[in-house]
Amino acid sequence: MTKTKRAVLTRRLLGTMLALGAAGAALAQTGPEEEAPVARDASGLNLPSTFQLFGQLDPNVRKATAIVNESVITQTDVDQRVNFIAAANGAKLSDEDRERLRLQVLRQLIDETLQIQQAKVADITVTKGELDQAYAGVARNLQKTPAQLTVWLREQNSSERSLRRQIEGELAWNRYLRKRVEPFVNVGDEEVKAILDRLEAAKGTEEYHLNEIYLAATPDRQQQVFENTRKLIAEIGKGQAPFAYFARNFSEASTRGVGGDLGWVRTAQLPEPLAEAAQTMQVGQVAGPVPTPGGFSILYLVDKRQVLMADPRDARLSLKQLTIKFPAGTTQALATARTSAFAEAIQKLQGCGSVAKVAASLNAEVVDNDAIRIRDLPPPLQAIMLKLQVGQATPPFGSPTEGVRTLVMCGRDEAAGGQLPGAQQIQNQLEQQRVNLRAQQALRDLRRDAVIEYR
Repeated sequence: MTKTKRAVLTRRLLGTMLALGAAGAALAQTGPEEEAPVARDASGLNLPSTFQLFGQLDPNVRKATAIVNESVITQTDVDQRVNFIAAANGAKLSDEDRERLRLQVLRQLIDETLQIQQAKVADITVTKGELDQAYAGVARNLQKTPAQLTVWLREQNSSERSLRRQIEGELAWNRYLRKRVEPFVNVGDEEVKAILDRLEAAKGTEEYHLNEIYLAATPDRQQQVFENTRKLIAEIGKGQAPFAYFARNFSEASTRGVGGDLGWVRTAQLPEPLAEAAQTMQVGQVAGPVPTPGGFSILYLVDKRQVLMADPRDARLSLKQLTIKFPAGTTQALATARTSAFAEAIQKLQGCGSVAKVAASLNAEVVDNDAIRIRDLPPPLQAIMLKLQVGQATPPFGSPTEGVRTLVMCGRDEAAGGQLPGAQQIQNQLEQQRVNLRAQQALRDLRRDAVIEYR
């Protein structure tokens, strides 16, 4: 069994153990009162096989303030970060989802505080100029100026101060890793050669980039968890938040911290039920509930490829986009009639040379893009583009509120054949993986030694 397959199975077993532990604790509270025998369990903690709890803990009771090594995190800090995350992802949060996100954000803010403190111990500071530059970069990603971003944050009940704190934490920690971790990470030539040999041997096999949500189910809760999984799939299908958001909030696998990302895997590395599901999926599709050892999984296929083979979806396109917009108050009948005329005109296009003339007759906007890859388009458009010839257009798509549009293919540069990555590229990837592992260990040590007080 490969290491990846063992890892996938191991986290499922851990999830099942957690579910069994919760069920056992509930039963113990109603059982006879007797001295609990001490038995060695898989955790190595000498946990008793039955439990008697002294007192109650309500995880829904939140403290207003956390003090981390004398640095204060207020409830305002938590709420402003929650509001920013929800707004940036376009997520509409229920009260239950918001409460769950608050707990995650509090943990994130504690980690952030520890990282900034540790960087200062190592004489690392982030200057105001660096913060300003990074803040402007976030604004550009959100298609705003820094001033507009500040106003937008206030409108979302967040703040510039909250975002700058997050930026400072990331910059300080990255600089700390470069100074204190990266210099001590080494990768040998033999390791690089072994990876290159494995890639060459796997040439032509299919790989799948999968995200997963795993829900553990004890034998007596199979049906209940199955129904919960179906409800979760329905929520994902509404498209109100990305798959990673649901993975972070609901998955019981160790990958929840990275949005359920399993990375690139081959079917031989997956449990059989997941391997069978992956082979039937299209890019962008969600599948489940998939029965797996100890519970159920929901899969999302981010991408797929053949190892070291040219992928048609890496072809670069030269496109013209035609868009017609509808004034406010346009009736459904008028919108339908204009869309039909748009579709009819598109069918009569005679290559990209006639786009300007057709656009003028329809009062349509034209936008050019000369270097977009097929795989960068939404999955439904990818399937269409793979079949189009130069000069042809997609069927109309969009909505009356956002505009109806079409894409006309003006040129296509086919993807080059797959090649083995260079030894330096492999070495850089291995070094980055090891830096990340050491960073996780360093953060665990900081959490273990921290003095945290909740008020």
